[in-house]
Amino acid sequence: MPNRDFTSGTMETNRHRTRWIEFGPEHGPLLIFIHGWPELGLVWKAQLAYFGHKGWRCVAPDMRGYGGSSVPTATAAYSVRELVADMIELHDALGGRPAVWIGHDWGSAVAWSMASHHAERCRGVVNLCIPYFSRGLALPNLLPLVDRHLYPGDKYPVGQWDYWLFYREHFQRASEDFESDVEATLKLLYRSAPIVSPSEPAFSAKIRGMGGWFGAARRAPSLPRDEGLLDQSDFDALAEAFRTTGFRGANAWYMNDAANLAFAAEALNFGRLTLPVLFLHAARDGVCDTLHGRLAEPMREDCESLTEVAIDAGHELMLERPDDVNEALFGWLTKLPH
Repeated sequence: MPNRDFTSGTMETNRHRTRWIEFGPEHGPLLIFIHGWPELGLVWKAQLAYFGHKGWRCVAPDMRGYGGSSVPTATAAYSVRELVADMIELHDALGGRPAVWIGHDWGSAVAWSMASHHAERCRGVVNLCIPYFSRGLALPNLLPLVDRHLYPGDKYPVGQWDYWLFYREHFQRASEDFESDVEATLKLLYRSAPIVSPSEPAFSAKIRGMGGWFGAARRAPSLPRDEGLLDQSDFDALAEAFRTTGFRGANAWYMNDAANLAFAAEALNFGRLTLPVLFLHAARDGVCDTLHGRLAEPMREDCESLTEVAIDAGHELMLERPDDVNEALFGWLTKLPH
């Protein structure tokens, strides 16, 4: 997408630097879009442009460990507590008016935590793919929800979350394998999702048995760029960013279960959300399948004002089906209290 009308900003404190892109009037109501793994703020450009033209001030930061933002070396620096603190600093720099927080993938954990820990900063919260876990997004809270018909325990002890344990057990190798050919890695990860049967185990359930994402090859296969998700300019910017930062910071988000559980336990009202919530299901997301199993059940128990919309797309639904995502978000936003 052309960069016309997109602007960028950077703010820095003693603890962190955040870079962001934005679109829309400076004094418009605030939407803050939080990306996940392995992304940058630019994955939200279709949403920024759409809502910016409608009068919203739309901001999409590069999160900690990514792009132009700080890349600490310690894995403990990537706990959700630290990520939320980054967003509080950014929010203050943007004026601090209550915002709608919109997250995807790991960015959802941050957006959910803004709602559960800092509701005064929120008009509402929207998340894509990753439902709400009031006790924290961590393996101990995911494992009881694994579909044991699809993932029998003797063959898939941690179900579709097997890759999460691979990061724990082989952190250095995982990062090195992604970095061995950054362009090939990103071309593999940024692909439109095929139509698959919900009765087929996700690829992510086999990572440890394969010896890593790419097996013995230790590098991604060579594939053409999926032109439907990112144009050449944005893909080049993404690749250049990961050539600079590597994947260690991005992967470190998976390494802080104990800290993330402790942080979630500090939420008011046991983490129950009373503000407006929109959740977008990705109907073709094999790993985060929230339509056929129990993964979304805790969210439904802990959100008092929940709207759910299913989008016929894979995990990168804001890139694969931007018009559908924008339509669902706009319809929900128009119903928010002023």
